[in-house]
Amino acid sequence: MWTLLFTVVIPTRPRKALLVTLASVSSVPVVIGFMVVTRRTTFNPEPMSFFFWIVFPYLLSTIMAYVGARVVYTLGRAVTEARELGSYRLVERLGQGGMGEVWRAKHRLLVRPAAIKLIRASASANAADSDEAVRRFEHEAQVTAGLSSPHTVQLFDFGVADDGSFYYVMELLDGLDLETLVRRHGPVPAERAIYLLRQVCHSLAEAESCGLVHRDIKPANLFVCRYGGEYDFVKVLDFGIAKGAHHVLETGALGFTRGNVLQGTPAYIAPEQALGGSAVDSRADIYAVGCVAYFLLTGQLVFTADTPMALVVHHAHTPPTPPSERSELPIPPALDRLVMACLAKSPTERPQSAKELSRRLAEVGGLSPWTDERAREWWKVHQPAA
Repeated sequence: MWTLLFTVVIPTRPRKALLVTLASVSSVPVVIGFMVVTRRTTFNPEPMSFFFWIVFPYLLSTIMAYVGARVVYTLGRAVTEARELGSYRLVERLGQGGMGEVWRAKHRLLVRPAAIKLIRASASANAADSDEAVRRFEHEAQVTAGLSSPHTVQLFDFGVADDGSFYYVMELLDGLDLETLVRRHGPVPAERAIYLLRQVCHSLAEAESCGLVHRDIKPANLFVCRYGGEYDFVKVLDFGIAKGAHHVLETGALGFTRGNVLQGTPAYIAPEQALGGSAVDSRADIYAVGCVAYFLLTGQLVFTADTPMALVVHHAHTPPTPPSERSELPIPPALDRLVMACLAKSPTERPQSAKELSRRLAEVGGLSPWTDERAREWWKVHQPAA
């Protein structure tokens, strides 16, 4: 029984399993045969009886162990091959959501680690829709790969898996997204919020210059990390790649690129997106950044509702409460007014670009600066390195 279990529980190459099993089980027939030959036992069977009583059971267990090792090893190889995408091998699943999965991966030749995001294919998509989805996905991936801001996640590779799922390979980051940060540690001081938001603006400013609108800025898509020797370094994720996938919805998202489908996440959706307007530009991202700032400063969403559609209606029509009235931490009046300007229902009343928003954030006074030393100390205490 142990011989059989060993080859099943511990996957081994079939040939190696056969040799090791033979060496192991042969000890019994060899010892008993030696005792019979040297007349150290009264047991004196005929050759055929000796074979069927002493040799055959162990020979049969060896054959069964070899077959088991072959089956288990073959299945293991099949699983390993199935977990390879392009030049990368999937190692560990880091997360899973409505949109798909994120895996830690390794390049088969390079030492560089990476993260692979798998976007599930829609089972209801026909051939024409699938081809269009692939074209959109490739276009957005190429645009994203062309962005050079250090605060935009770096894209290494992209493609379509055998099952039709989209995948893209990006740099593996050491940190946590802003939603997790606030949920776990509470609202951040105003100076830290400004420090983080200006980095988001740096990424969005380059996107604006390329005519690219993110459309889904939210804390879950903003990753704060250790990056080289820096701390509190922000990376903007999912730069428009997801919106090319047919009917793929991220948690809380309403839709993507179809002309009659809303785009964005309800808790961070701009009024013009909520109303289904066609003239959605980078100022929709400014509104979403305002929602993110609100969340960072208060630990609360701008609006809450029982259903996503009710939440969308609030963003379209309900005036927001100033963050200073919902925060236990002090918020400078200039920052309070700037967040409310970002949350204006009309795009013309908001900061008109990410560069302008970054400049106005830098002009907020009355705060002690959030330095690299303060960031380093926070990370040592609250998020020690693995």
